Amino acid sequence: MLILGILSVLMAVFIFGFMCVDKDFTLLNVVKTVGAFLFGVLLLVTTLPSLKYILLKEYDVVSGDCTIEITSSGRSIESTFEMLDTGDMFTFNYIPALDAYGESIPYYCEVTVTKDHEFEIDYKIYDVNSRELILTSE
Repeated sequence: MLILGILSVLMAVFIFGFMCVDKDFTLLNVVKTVGAFLFGVLLLVTTLPSLKYILLKEYDVVSGDCTIEITSSGRSIESTFEMLDTGDMFTFNYIPALDAYGESIPYYCEVTVTKDHEFEIDYKIYDVNSRELILTSE
């Protein structure tokens, strides 16, 4: 997302520069350029605050009882960790190798996220009763 945002902003600035040199200000070109610029700025505003936490390795660990739901649509498969105590939901792009999933199967989870809770880093899944480590994302 960060690279796409940077490329979109740079592309919009270059295209606007060429439009100024050629004096070719059609409505369609202006709308495309402003749209690409705003799209790039939106992506940068979304990713830059969390990038600071990722680079400085400032993470929070959210722990508690959780359930794991698997969602698949086409080629993409996601696993969603719902923390039962706080109601937080964290999504990972791969499926943990567990025997059972769903709301009726509770686990104890530790999910490492950025300080602003925007990006998930990794997880650890424990047995809810014995707190024995079942699986980790590493």
